[in-house]
Amino acid sequence: MEIAIAEQQVFLFKDQITPQYAEVKAREKKMVAFNTLSKFGSILTHPKDDDFELVYSEHRYQPFWHVSASTRYVYDRDAKYKVSTRGAEVKSITLTEKRYDADNGYIEIPVTEHCIQEEDTEVFIDGITGRNQTELAGYMTFAPEKVLEEFTKITPKDSIFVPPQIRVSAIIRDMLSKMIKAIQADKINEETIDVPVVDLYYRPVYAFQFLWKPKAKEAIVEVDALTGTVKSGNRVFSEYIGKVLEQNFLFDLGADVAGLLFPGGSIAVKVVKKCIDIQKNKNK
Repeated sequence: MEIAIAEQQVFLFKDQITPQYAEVKAREKKMVAFNTLSKFGSILTHPKDDDFELVYSEHRYQPFWHVSASTRYVYDRDAKYKVSTRGAEVKSITLTEKRYDADNGYIEIPVTEHCIQEEDTEVFIDGITGRNQTELAGYMTFAPEKVLEEFTKITPKDSIFVPPQIRVSAIIRDMLSKMIKAIQADKINEETIDVPVVDLYYRPVYAFQFLWKPKAKEAIVEVDALTGTVKSGNRVFSEYIGKVLEQNFLFDLGADVAGLLFPGGSIAVKVVKKCIDIQKNKNK
C-alpha cells in the first residue's frame, strides 16, 4: 500500500472588524451571556448599564483543522456467474471455444471481476473541542493567508494563540480507520491512500468578560472577528498571554504516525517514511 500525506500548512484569517466595534457589539449583547440570570432578573427589574463592569478582554486566535483523505483500490477477483439456460433442453453451451455443462437449468461461468473502490472524506475539526463542525468551512470565503513567518510578526501585539487541544495525527487515524476496508481480491493492482490536505487554520475572536455587580456574577461575550456574530462564551484563555506559540510543534506527523494504523505493518512503515521525507525537506 502507498500512502501520500501532503505537507502541512498553517493559515491565518485577518480581522474584519475593529476592537472598538467588537466591544460595542459585546456591550449591546452582554445580557445574552448571563442566560437564566438575565431572564429571571428581567422579571423583577431591568438591569442598568452601570450594573455591569468589563473586567477582562482578549483578542485571540482559535485553531481548527481541515483534513481531507481519499482511498483507491484497484483489484481483480475470481468469481462464478450463474446463468440460466433458455430451456430444459439446453444441456451445455460453448463460450469462447470452451464448453460448459448445464446443471438444473443453470450454467456456472468462471470470470475475473475487475474492481475499483474509491472513497473521499473531509473534516473540519474544532481545535479546542475536537468536534467535527462542517460550518467551519464557511470561513474559507474570507481568504486566509498562508503563514510563512512567525505569528508575532504578522498579528497584533498581545494577541493570544490558542494551541490545538487535539492532535492532527489522531484526526488522520480516525479518518483512515473508517476508510480502510478489508477487500476480497485475488490480485491487487493498486492500493493507495492520499491525504492531500493537512491544514491548520487560526481565526480571530474577541472575548469580553463582564461582572454583573448587583449579583456578583460573571459571564463572557464572544464576538467573531470575521463575521461579527455575537454569542455567549464559556472561557477565556488568559493563561496563554505573553506565551509564544512554537510553530514547529503545531504538527505531530513525524514520530506519532508510526503506530497510527497497523503497528508493525507495511502501511505504518510507508506513512513514517513519507512523514520523515517531509520533515527532511522542511529542514533543508
